[in-house]
Amino acid sequence: MIVVGGEALIDLVPVDRPAGALLPRPGGGPYNTALALGRLGAEAAFCSRVSTDGFGETLLAGLRAAGVDLSLVQRGPEPTTLAVPSLGPDGSAAYGFYTQGTADRLFALPEALPARARALALGTCSLVLEPGASAYEALLRRESARGLLTLLDPNIRPALIADPEAYRSRFRSWLPYVSVLKLSEEDADWLGGRPEGWLAAGASAVVLTRGAEGLTVRTASGEEHSAPAERVRVADTIGAGDTVNAALLHRLTETGPGPVDWPATLSYAARAAALTCTRPGAEPPCAAEVADPARV
Repeated sequence: MIVVGGEALIDLVPVDRPAGALLPRPGGGPYNTALALGRLGAEAAFCSRVSTDGFGETLLAGLRAAGVDLSLVQRGPEPTTLAVPSLGPDGSAAYGFYTQGTADRLFALPEALPARARALALGTCSLVLEPGASAYEALLRRESARGLLTLLDPNIRPALIADPEAYRSRFRSWLPYVSVLKLSEEDADWLGGRPEGWLAAGASAVVLTRGAEGLTVRTASGEEHSAPAERVRVADTIGAGDTVNAALLHRLTETGPGPVDWPATLSYAARAAALTCTRPGAEPPCAAEVADPARV
């Protein structure tokens, strides 16, 4: 089982530019990652705190339809977090957030993950907004210490980070507990570091997403591999990085211990992300779509 911890929120996606109409769509980096894992056929569980409001019910229904285990989900009466993406001409998205007093901020550290858990993924708003951020950090440290493969996607949202230097310091403190650090070039620039530095600080592998240029990995053992992006007609890039998370985790846990076939793993992730980019909002593909060469 792959456990994904972090926020579930509602993206208000622009659907009628320039008129400005917004369509509510389930989202949040961790939520999208869990959804993508379920659609890819992985055994996945979502670990979060979700509102009991109508948006919260919609979020859980989406995960349930994808076969994601919801036994680790906490519930609360507070409202669901809202995110408003602004889309650029190339489909890239920047975000504004409504987070005050929302349910996912009140996540509490669970007593234990299921015994069959093999991996844990964390990222995005959940690592910034207290008091939940400290609970997710404690979860990362605890589960790494007991041997789970851990994936961290900082997925930086500058509007949420009141003290950038304090966050950068905290980020560096997580690296000894991280098996795979996945981040975009924009995240890397904001954090002010490079893969070799993050590997030296403790991460086992660093996967860098480079948009239309594809993906690159560097490992603590000295490997370096790249995979090109697949060329598609882009609707938007919402959820593409989250799909990469899911694809990486699915392949890494599917193959088990031993040497990683990084070229094949990166190519699989690039293909899954490309399919996500072909449709509005975070709509990751299912396993059959990724396997079908006619889909791209």
